[in-house]
Amino acid sequence: MKKILLALLSFALYPIFITSAQSIKFEIETSVGTMRGHLYDDVPKHVEMFVKYAERGDYDGTLFARVIPKFMIQGGSADSRNAKPGARIGAGDTGKEIAHESSRAHFYKKGALAAPKQEPKYNPKRKSDMSQFFIVQGELQTVGRLDTLELVKNRPIKRKAFEKYYTPIKAEMDSLKKADPRAYNAKGQEINRLIDSVLMASPDKRIFTPEQRDAYTKHGGLPSYEESFTIYGEVTEGLDIIDIIANQKRDKFDRPLKDIKIIKVKILRQ
Repeated sequence: MKKILLALLSFALYPIFITSAQSIKFEIETSVGTMRGHLYDDVPKHVEMFVKYAERGDYDGTLFARVIPKFMIQGGSADSRNAKPGARIGAGDTGKEIAHESSRAHFYKKGALAAPKQEPKYNPKRKSDMSQFFIVQGELQTVGRLDTLELVKNRPIKRKAFEKYYTPIKAEMDSLKKADPRAYNAKGQEINRLIDSVLMASPDKRIFTPEQRDAYTKHGGLPSYEESFTIYGEVTEGLDIIDIIANQKRDKFDRPLKDIKIIKVKILRQ
């Protein structure tokens, strides 16, 4: 006889996300190669500011000021333009901060283009700093790794639901298991559905969609990253350039020892 309750803490459900249109494309020409991609249309304020500053030339001639292998590359800050070797750069500009915009459709896959934020003590409202940007590198993931991340994140949520719906009737279920196995299985399925509904309603759950799994296992990214940044576009061509920049030798502040220049950021409208 299949023991339904033994499966109470294992399942996989996938919510449906709608991918936004790719109406505006961009090109980031650097001293080590060119990256191309598109912007998303469901985070309009961030896209508007990025386009505005790119077309105005605000990012041109700046450097990638902070690079961390298997994490991300960050550049565009005005204080990095013509910066002396060894100078600390990448401070950003509070005058170019805008309110956070979120979209569940976007995630930290390799190539994700996002807006950094100053530390909470300087930026208590956690506004996005559009004076610069970062691009995710991350690392390649396995299916098993993604499964484990889901399990670890969701286990406390499911266990709490299990304790709510099963623990109070455990004695009843033990008796029912012996007296009426069919009724026991039916009740177990009902409890499973309740637990699943609790998890799906939880804002703290982690459930990777097929799209996310495909991106993380084929190209890489940061599937366990939980910081709240606005992702407003993605690099789709030149992912190898991200690797070249991220793997540069760097100083104690994560600035590359060899300057990596952003020659020009172009906006290409369809």
